[in-house]
Amino acid sequence: MCTTTKSTAADNTTPSSETEDWRGETINGGSLRHVDLNGYNGWASPPGELFNLRSKHYLSKKTKCPAGDYFLRPTAVDWLRSPAKLEHVLSRADNRVMHVLRDRHVRGEFLKTFVFAVNLQVPGREHHSAVFYFSTDEPIQQGSLLDRFINGDDSFRNSRLKLVNRIVKGPWIVKTAVGNYSACLLGKALTCRYHRGPNYLEVDVDLSSSKIAGAMVHLALGYVTTVSVDMGFVVEAQSEEELPEKLIGAVRICQMEMNAAAFVDSNIASSNVVGVGVGLVKSGLAKVNHVDGESEITDSNHVS
Repeated sequence: MCTTTKSTAADNTTPSSETEDWRGETINGGSLRHVDLNGYNGWASPPGELFNLRSKHYLSKKTKCPAGDYFLRPTAVDWLRSPAKLEHVLSRADNRVMHVLRDRHVRGEFLKTFVFAVNLQVPGREHHSAVFYFSTDEPIQQGSLLDRFINGDDSFRNSRLKLVNRIVKGPWIVKTAVGNYSACLLGKALTCRYHRGPNYLEVDVDLSSSKIAGAMVHLALGYVTTVSVDMGFVVEAQSEEELPEKLIGAVRICQMEMNAAAFVDSNIASSNVVGVGVGLVKSGLAKVNHVDGESEITDSNHVS
């Protein structure tokens, strides 16, 4: 039987009013509304138990188990469009999540919040970004796998950040192309850029960096109003002491409308309050590898 250990950061079920208030602003303040799990044109937080991750005995028995609680709390989702590719969104002066934290700081609420964001950059005639935010107000355990990922180099990050997908609802053609349940190491499949700020880590994932991934994205976007998908982010465990795996966080995108995207100016300057952070640029391999026995799709052409 598989057991899971609850994280202090993720299990903060009785937060202070300050903490609760600031997340209420970010959860409900985006162009993509917060809905229930069966909602439409919005986002939700799927239970961790819906994701099967590597168990404590994975290396010896190849067993997986329900993921359980997240490390970090779902904080916001932004669906954005712009004339050019959006990069390092957490450094932008108009970023609403960091704006709320700056505002709380000015009011004397010195929250020790850490934000983790994944920015999926969707190519097209008009650029789109789906940005997923997760956060904690508790210290991340020093030396833990998550801490090593946050503070590690790009080579380590590329070898560990895993995206786990579940197609909850969608037509047969999308399920066939993407797979009902699949996992891939993002930094080995796509070009990822990491931006480490004083209180955040942002991962920009360039979906145009793989021809195969780009084709799959465009196929899915053609059916986007009929598709609901769960996306979980994991630091892959590769040794016994790192097991069992645990979700950093997860979101469900529910039958989204393309025109729900909010327009933003791609030339907005960085915020001096938040700090630009450190933008470390590394290119992953232009291929999509579904790991742990899932289907594998490869593209031999490197796209920088």
